[in-house]
Amino acid sequence: MTDLHPAAASGFAAGAETYAKGRPDYPAALTAWLRDGLRLGPGRSVADLGAGTGKFTGLLAATGAEVTAIEPVGAMRARLAASLPGVTALAGSAEAMPLAEASLDALVCAQAFHWFSTPAALAEIRRVLTVGGRLDLVWNVRDESTPWVAELTTIMNAHEGDAPRYHTGAWRRLFPAEGFGPLHEATFPYGHRGTPEQVILDRTLSVSFIAALPDAERARVARAVRDLIDRTPELAGRDEVTFPYRTQVYWCERVS
Repeated sequence: MTDLHPAAASGFAAGAETYAKGRPDYPAALTAWLRDGLRLGPGRSVADLGAGTGKFTGLLAATGAEVTAIEPVGAMRARLAASLPGVTALAGSAEAMPLAEASLDALVCAQAFHWFSTPAALAEIRRVLTVGGRLDLVWNVRDESTPWVAELTTIMNAHEGDAPRYHTGAWRRLFPAEGFGPLHEATFPYGHRGTPEQVILDRTLSVSFIAALPDAERARVARAVRDLIDRTPELAGRDEVTFPYRTQVYWCERVS
């Protein structure tokens, strides 16, 4: 995030409002997991790194922990600050966080770690965590066993270029990592319910590399998504649909 990828820098700046509307929330089961798995609660401190518009930050704040959101894109950070006034929102990068050494009990990257999965970023995360503090990586992953979701992914991926993505698995190469224990994993099913316009079209247009496209090309993507909705029986003409996801959670502990 020191050298922010152009797709993230321009796409997230231009699409902050669409991101806030179209991105899914997270399963209710994560509330208990944050309390028990990350040991969050009053008296504990946690940072949301690459916090975006605060989709995950609100869950962290609900635990009663002291929450700091770190987000490099000004438009996203402004949206977060407006919606979560009780959270400290700071500009910063994964490689240079404006936080003291060993100041955090936990650090979360939700929908973000693939953008900055570098040794320098992981060393900085280790610096700000206490020994025994936990790093948590979260992604909402489209369930492509549903045919229309797989087709939507094909529409999206035609435009990804060299943008870092979760699905490549490149972020995993950092683990096992110096100073951290083993990486654990859990999966939670989730369905994002809403109008097709919100949960399918806005979701697609919120993708960084699509939000960064020229207007005419982005309009072509929107037409392709609307066509997919119109010719899919379980979507066409519906006031409410469910976009199926699985929420992938990974965590490890700073051990030295």
